[in-house]
Amino acid sequence: MNVRRSAAVLAATAVIGAATPAVAASPSPTPSVAIPSGLYGSTDPTYDGVWRQSLALLAQDTAGVKPAGKAVDWLTGQQCANGSFAAFRADPAKACDAKLMVDSNSTAAAVQALAALGGHEAAVDKAVGWLKSVQNADGGWGYAPGGASDTNSTSVVVGALAAAGEKPAEVVKGGKSPYDALVGLALPCAAGGAFAYQPDREGRLTANADATAAGVVGALGEGLAAEAAAQSTAATCAAPGTPRQAAANGAAHLAKSLAEDGYLTSVLPGAENQPDYGNTADAVVALAAQGGAEQARGPLAWLQRNAAAWAKQSGPAAYAQLVFAAHATGTDPRAFGGTDLVAALNATGPTPQPTGTATGGLQRDDSDEKDDTEDSDDGFGVWWTVGVFLVAGIGIGFLISGRRKRQP
Repeated sequence: MNVRRSAAVLAATAVIGAATPAVAASPSPTPSVAIPSGLYGSTDPTYDGVWRQSLALLAQDTAGVKPAGKAVDWLTGQQCANGSFAAFRADPAKACDAKLMVDSNSTAAAVQALAALGGHEAAVDKAVGWLKSVQNADGGWGYAPGGASDTNSTSVVVGALAAAGEKPAEVVKGGKSPYDALVGLALPCAAGGAFAYQPDREGRLTANADATAAGVVGALGEGLAAEAAAQSTAATCAAPGTPRQAAANGAAHLAKSLAEDGYLTSVLPGAENQPDYGNTADAVVALAAQGGAEQARGPLAWLQRNAAAWAKQSGPAAYAQLVFAAHATGTDPRAFGGTDLVAALNATGPTPQPTGTATGGLQRDDSDEKDDTEDSDDGFGVWWTVGVFLVAGIGIGFLISGRRKRQP
């Protein structure tokens, strides 16, 4: 669920059936549309607008900040009549049609944000209804409707269902619940106990760190802003017959992967391995949710020392991920390794509403905000085509903002 998804590849993977998890993208350097004034972040929102807005609003709510009304209105204005959300609609006044690529991840993230803020029951109910309508027969969800179920998408939808007051175990299709889908994507202990993103074309499961962090949280029935387990318990691996055991197995795999350096790495073909800040933040949430805050102290401390520059470069969704990591471990997000994450997040968009709770620093005046003009996005077809050929040509359908596929 991170801030690292390549947008064009995201679109392409939905077409060719490759993996595309829940989140948003490395935006193109030159925005192809005007940046709406209610939107957080200054980069092209074409492929991650709803995702990053949802994470920003949810993180603000988690930190006791009341978001700006125009920021919330922007998000609700992105919803289609059938309840779904696309990654971004440049012209919300234009009705959604069959050409618009709606997806489970944007929809589920928006549900989590709007449910947390309260007062948006109608929008939440419509979105949940749409999510139920596109559930797969194995109980899970793919990124795009009809796509093969994957761990990341299924997990973010589980979080949405829980946030909306649903019982995920009772949301069933073909006799299968989302938990059945997640258990089916969990590797046995002999293979490390991790979650796979989804089976490959031969049906084999391969451990994936990003999917594992998401799968642990989803199997526990938690969302993006998960809280720490009440008791500190080191995870051990056993047969993953239940969602909770699958979560424990995944947490054990993450703990082992993090033990040496304190962070997860980004593994890309032909490139030197680099620290993966987003996945590490997600792993902190997963470890805390499964076994208590103490289990996540090592990677949390690494993030506190090293993640500020990454978040500043990556934008609001990255700040939100760090806020979620702080929240899950009971850490003050306003003093996160010397960085006030809340103030930094607030400064990427419209000034939050005044409340009795300090919002952690200076925020930008509405007079300094981005241009309110929204151009229509004629470039989607071009990016779609580019993405398809990019993936087909270089064979890396797992480059993704929210979520590039990672090997542990």
